[in-house]
Amino acid sequence: MRFFGVLFFLVFSYWANAQELSVDFTHIAITVQPIPAEAKIEGSGMYTFDLRAKVDSIHIDAQKITITAFKIDDNEYAYVNTGKKISFKAPIILGEHKLYLTYYTTPTKALYFIGYDDEMVGNEQIWTQGQGKYTSNWVPSFDDMTEKVEFDLSILYDENFTVIANGKLVDSVTKNGITQWNFNMDDPMSSYLLAFAIGKYDKQQLFSKTGIRIENYYYPADSLKVEPTFRYTKEIFDFLETEIGVAYPWQNYKQVPVHDFLYAGMENTSATFFSDAYVIDSTSFIDRNYVNINAHELAHQWFGNLITEETGDHHWLQEGFATYYAYLAEKEVFGDDYFYWKLFDSAKVLNDASKKGKGESLRDPKASSLTFYEKGAWALVMLQEQIGETNFKTGIKNYLNTYQFKNVTLSDFITEMEEVSGKDLNHFEELWLRSTSFPKKEIKDFLIKHNHSIRMYYVLIHDERNSLFTKQFLEDSELSTALKLELLKQERNISDMEFLPLISVDNLNINLSSIKT
Repeated sequence: MRFFGVLFFLVFSYWANAQELSVDFTHIAITVQPIPAEAKIEGSGMYTFDLRAKVDSIHIDAQKITITAFKIDDNEYAYVNTGKKISFKAPIILGEHKLYLTYYTTPTKALYFIGYDDEMVGNEQIWTQGQGKYTSNWVPSFDDMTEKVEFDLSILYDENFTVIANGKLVDSVTKNGITQWNFNMDDPMSSYLLAFAIGKYDKQQLFSKTGIRIENYYYPADSLKVEPTFRYTKEIFDFLETEIGVAYPWQNYKQVPVHDFLYAGMENTSATFFSDAYVIDSTSFIDRNYVNINAHELAHQWFGNLITEETGDHHWLQEGFATYYAYLAEKEVFGDDYFYWKLFDSAKVLNDASKKGKGESLRDPKASSLTFYEKGAWALVMLQEQIGETNFKTGIKNYLNTYQFKNVTLSDFITEMEEVSGKDLNHFEELWLRSTSFPKKEIKDFLIKHNHSIRMYYVLIHDERNSLFTKQFLEDSELSTALKLELLKQERNISDMEFLPLISVDNLNINLSSIKT
């Protein structure tokens, strides 16, 4: 069994690599019609591919999909359907070919029919989730992220519903109560980012500073929740375009709340889907809001969609970057103290995990979300600190422009940063990317250097030499009794900037380097 497994892996790797080098799928036009009563999808597709070199077979992922017609260049063509893949013999003639197929499937994941079994009228939705679930469960496509294709998606559904999908809505045509919504993409993407949502929606329309259309969708009953839910959307969009230094790469941007979503949000190309638990009123904004998710998923439009990890070994290049830029967007909106204390909170959780022997390397494809998101964001914070803001921003811009619409590895990113900064980043890689431990000292020094309220926190809580001063300060300050007690007990994880004294410690003659950790 062990030998067979190795042999299968070698054979699979061989043909997968051969297909990648010899066959390029450039465009896929898909038409689908959901049938909720049967939890079924019927579809058809035209797949344009360029045969660059002789290869024995061509493969398309298709999970439990039944093929009802299959043609190459208008000729009936033999194929094998394993229930996981469709395979067919490559044409003899090199160059461009077109594959036509029709199919149906009842997907158990990646496409979800919501609300069709309950009694709530107007609660019905259909939405997709490709990442981690595989789009090949509802349309023949490519699980391999390195196969980037320009998709044009058409969806047929009840005229009383709104359909949202990747790209630009070209037109919609209604006949006999069924509307066909036709969407166009201009550039290629990985299949896991292909998506559509169907439901009862109204929309708010905004425009970015650079003229990008932003569409915020909401349920008709939630018109009073639009502003607090999508608060700061335009500011975040304009900030990220400026901060990243590369224009938003897609035709438009849409944000769509859905019922029972699997995650907080998902960055489908040009169309973020997010849990409607984040649709809130103004009163709820301070307790739970969409701002961080809004910024995180938007950042993915560059880091994940424009450039995509080659394999899971490089997942930091997506989640760490999106988390980092979301933190910067929150800094822009809520201020410096909010930003640094959020980093402080993140560092505390990472350090606690490290102390318990649960730290992970950013190179580990099986690492936790905590590692990829939070440690990944911290790695970028410290990289900018090491090479300087100007070099960092130039490196990011070069990196995106060099690899746009392609796949990337960690070494691609590090090489760009080394070239722009002129520095050897091997120590950075060892400390932040390879090591499983969390560099607490470097983090503490950074926070103390950049934020005086955190510096004050360390003085008050951790410097035994100033215990008398601490007591006097707490007695004389305007801090609440509850916060005084928490400070003295060293039990509060402070994250609310409004309660911290914004005073300077420059005249206290304290040697901060001696503060205990």
